[in-house]
Amino acid sequence: MQLKNSFLLFTALTAGSAVARLHGHERRHHHHARAQEADKRGVGDMVYATINGKLVSFINEWSGQPNTADSPAPAAATATAATTAADAPDVTVATVAATATTIPGDNAGAGNGWFAVPENGQFSREGFGKKSMQSGGSGIFYKGNVGDPWGSNIIEVSADKASQYKHVVRINSANNDPWTVVFWNKIGPDGQLTGWYGNSALRFTIHPGETKYVAFDDDTQGAWGAAKGDNLPTDNFGGYACTWGEFDFGNTSNNGWSGWDVSAIQAQAAGLEVQGMKICDHTGGKCSSISGNGANIINAYSKALAGVDGIGGSVLSGPVRLDVEIDFQQ
Repeated sequence: MQLKNSFLLFTALTAGSAVARLHGHERRHHHHARAQEADKRGVGDMVYATINGKLVSFINEWSGQPNTADSPAPAAATATAATTAADAPDVTVATVAATATTIPGDNAGAGNGWFAVPENGQFSREGFGKKSMQSGGSGIFYKGNVGDPWGSNIIEVSADKASQYKHVVRINSANNDPWTVVFWNKIGPDGQLTGWYGNSALRFTIHPGETKYVAFDDDTQGAWGAAKGDNLPTDNFGGYACTWGEFDFGNTSNNGWSGWDVSAIQAQAAGLEVQGMKICDHTGGKCSSISGNGANIINAYSKALAGVDGIGGSVLSGPVRLDVEIDFQQ
């Protein structure tokens, strides 16, 4: 088993996998912690995207403020070919207009206050296990809280209790079919970087019209995968090979920062289908998205962008509320 895990880790680190990418994710958060400023896609920020199959980067010229009679409409951002990924395809100059993002409605008709926080600032840990004591390491090898027992740091909660927890993700269902959603810690039960090799901290099926709420304990790092049917697709080594939603909630080694992104690295590396997914904060900002089959990749990770830092969203220490749309097609 140890030999197998070592081989899998070597394969992951040398194949441009999301494990190698998570190192950049954590390094990005450390950079922001030193700068002590929020991660925002402000005017002048570089944004990476795949538009109509073309990998591009552009400087954001949209401030995020609505137009008024006294202010001109935001100028379209001029895109240029991205040069940060060595294996990026040749691209031509394109023009990408920035657009505002709205929050999906609550399909279940309940939980309209799921993004609220307790007035006294005290968050619930009901349902969580003990916090694990194996924390340590740095960068890609950082071991945060994986729960004791393993996986008890990630739990499903009801809509009416979601606001009582510090870090919450709302999962909005696909339009037509049941989808399987699996959550895991980056660090597996064996204490190695094997969390996505068949392990499951939480697993459920979400049906059309359903909405699910998931709470995460502090200092939790990992991802979830979502795919149509009863199981997640896997690569030749048994790793989950679908579109991932990656997360890092309340990282103790990084002054409590949190971050997230959507990644198609594993699916593309395995030559499998790229499922659509979109993650935004509860206000509809700091979005990361990949449309079905990877046609449009906005502020998210493709295999070609595996080595690029600073993609996705992040926030200072404090509660996090994320809204997720699976089977995203726009």
